[in-house]
Amino acid sequence: MATALQTLKLITAKPKIAASSLQHRRNKLIGRIDEQLDLAQAQLEQRSYSKQRSRTVKDSQGLRSIVTAPVRVKQWWYTQDTGKLALCIRYGSKIIALSAKSNAVECAGLADVVQALKVVKAAVESGELDAQITAASEKLREGFTA
Repeated sequence: MATALQTLKLITAKPKIAASSLQHRRNKLIGRIDEQLDLAQAQLEQRSYSKQRSRTVKDSQGLRSIVTAPVRVKQWWYTQDTGKLALCIRYGSKIIALSAKSNAVECAGLADVVQALKVVKAAVESGELDAQITAASEKLREGFTA
């Protein structure tokens, strides 16, 4: 006679170890790039974009409830004097240097901004910007310890 557990496929599994701090930083930056992609795509389609965030608030009687509220997403690009757009990649409040001499990508329009963000996202996923991300993270942490 078969027991209930014998009908299941039993395995030995090890719990997944938490992601390294470098992988965590990559994931954080990729999430922010995705937000910028959504914002740029919304502007291309001439619609508004707002990110929703859940917050816990207390009412006057001390009861807690969860409320979703829109959060403003600041765009990473701006118009230069030449009429072209400059796209800066940010980690927190710090701008990441994309090469030794440059910290922005020049784009002709919003469609180019979307393409540039996709290329930068691929570079972050492959680890090309790990040194810059680590430097920006350390610089941000210095501001909290002072």
